Amino acid sequence: MSLSIIIPCYNEENIIKETVNYIKKSVINIEYEIIIINDFSTDNTKYVLSNINKSISNIKIIQNVKKGLGSAIDLGVTKSTKKYVCIFMADMSDDIKDLINYYNLIKRGNADAVFGSRFLKKSKVLNYPFTKLILNRIFNLIVSLLFLSKYNDYTNAFKIYKKNTLLELKPFISENFNIFLELPLKIISRKYTFIITPINWYNRKIGKSKFKIRELGSKYLFTLLYCWLEKVLLKKNIRNK
Repeated sequence: MSLSIIIPCYNEENIIKETVNYIKKSVINIEYEIIIINDFSTDNTKYVLSNINKSISNIKIIQNVKKGLGSAIDLGVTKSTKKYVCIFMADMSDDIKDLINYYNLIKRGNADAVFGSRFLKKSKVLNYPFTKLILNRIFNLIVSLLFLSKYNDYTNAFKIYKKNTLLELKPFISENFNIFLELPLKIISRKYTFIITPINWYNRKIGKSKFKIRELGSKYLFTLLYCWLEKVLLKKNIRNK
């Protein structure tokens, strides 16, 4: 069993080295590789990454070919070589203990994916911006109702998948953060198996968030509509058969 950890990276010169060291110190007894996709950073991220690459053997530093998170994730999946793929954010908002739990759950349960939720009883969330939290809960509730699913944290990036399952979900149509909505919705509508588990989330302490609600709202709505139409069409096809 093996794991590819994909880290999309844009202007994270002050934290990416710490993120890599965090993984290296904490993930043991698992065969893994780290794949960092530099998404056209305009600061010194590229220089920092080049120095990291020289000192660590199981890390790949890849320059994105088309700007955007969607493209970065697509490229990371393509370049990954392990059975399982986990998306881990560069800002240290994800808990490494949850990553290890993800790996154990997907391996033991033989599922296509494990979806973490920051909004279950055993979850821990620290310093989540209030306005963003309210909008998140409203949007995720709407998604749950449309897809008739008990899951409640679709927009969270931090999840794990079988690589072969991700390849079957292609092509990806989302260009930005909405890729993290597209992936779980395709898993659900196409009847792949998944496990839900509580996870922790900590607001970043270094750098600025790249997530802009006003800029991304229409992109999320587009992805939601696209995936909902796919779900409807899939259902009709099954009935016609």
